[in-house]
Amino acid sequence: MSDFNRRKFLEGSAGVAAAATIGTGSAVFAPFAQAQAQIMSFKPEKDAKLRVLRWSRFVQGDIDAYMINVKKFTEKTGVEVRVDNEGWEDVRPKAAVAANTGAGPDIILSTNDDANLYPDKLLDVTDLAEYLGKKYGGWYPAVQQYLRPDGKKWLGLGLGAAGSNIVYRDSMVKAAGFSTFPKDTAGFLALHKALAAKGTPGGYALGNATGDSLWTNWLMWSHGGMLVDKNNKVVIDSPETVKALEYGKELYATFIPGTLSWLDPNNNKAFLDGQISVTNNGISIYYAAKNSTDPKVKEIAADIQHASFPVGPAGVPTESHLFFNQMIFKYTKYPQAAKEFLRFMMEREQFDNWLIGAGGYIAQPLAAYESCPIWTSDPKHTAYRDSVKNMRPSGHAGRLGYASAGAGADFIVANMVAEAISGAKTPREAVERAQKRAERYYKV
Repeated sequence: MSDFNRRKFLEGSAGVAAAATIGTGSAVFAPFAQAQAQIMSFKPEKDAKLRVLRWSRFVQGDIDAYMINVKKFTEKTGVEVRVDNEGWEDVRPKAAVAANTGAGPDIILSTNDDANLYPDKLLDVTDLAEYLGKKYGGWYPAVQQYLRPDGKKWLGLGLGAAGSNIVYRDSMVKAAGFSTFPKDTAGFLALHKALAAKGTPGGYALGNATGDSLWTNWLMWSHGGMLVDKNNKVVIDSPETVKALEYGKELYATFIPGTLSWLDPNNNKAFLDGQISVTNNGISIYYAAKNSTDPKVKEIAADIQHASFPVGPAGVPTESHLFFNQMIFKYTKYPQAAKEFLRFMMEREQFDNWLIGAGGYIAQPLAAYESCPIWTSDPKHTAYRDSVKNMRPSGHAGRLGYASAGAGADFIVANMVAEAISGAKTPREAVERAQKRAERYYKV
């Protein structure tokens, strides 16, 4: 098992096949044997059919493992399930249309706090969420902030997160004079200056990238800035945010040209093409390199390392990751079938296999899955294990709801950072504009 996991599970769908062989009798499941004895279930409606809309895979093993679990569900329940895949940027507007028209997919797998855009349109899944939380070690705090903003009703279930960590070429970092990846923002900037001087620059997305623009939250938070305070008062126009943007200007000067237009796929391509030596991403770059048929690209895999974003003047980790949720719309004709589908997919027999198939691209939302073998089968996976556990919600430090969801969907922080660090606006102008944009959502 361990030898297989180290070398084989990421190769095509082989990891999915291996995952499918893991049974409840294995050592992985032993700590949860007693919990497995009591299973909540929902009886699907007669002749139920479900349609699921989810984001497209960045890792082939993700969708392969997911569809294996879908097939198992259909075989067990007789419920036919259609799964449609769309890009992150397309799922959000389609979910909004479904909410407004009362027609469309029964279940949508979306991002961040989209559930807070239309809470009254979503099926209450509190009973299911509490069952899963009790059985699997509890939901991490950020999951509850995203999907139970009132502390009572669950708007959906957490699915996990794609970790937005540092991906770097170890040989290039060492050639720039750094034996280890910096753990503070001063060292982070010094490294990027050294890499640029060596002709091996870094690059980070500054376009409206759903996942890869999240590093801009880290930039602001690491210096003590934030969009709103605990009372949901907009405070992005602050000395701390300005300092973050001034730091960002120095960092941007080291970037490869073109990052202002980068969306989620662009930094993957630039990294694998050898154009950049460091960026932020999920584990998909490593996955693509390991499984490439191009020998030159495949060689890069051995040189890839991962690290958390460094700690800044704020003095604490300020991680921002792409959160995934699972929502059931009230208009569904088959609410029982929809809840049973989500329950089935989140039970350990299915969920561990999906995590393994996805190769570490998704970090778990429930504490019990920290023991999934994916996180130790390859040391390069481990950096992503605690992404959901450690992340701050995108609406930090306020209460999540319509305002936070709208501000996030409008890329207010990402746009502010792009404008200021590229020189399109001064830091002062950029924060003033961001303040006004955010206040339209956070109305007093």
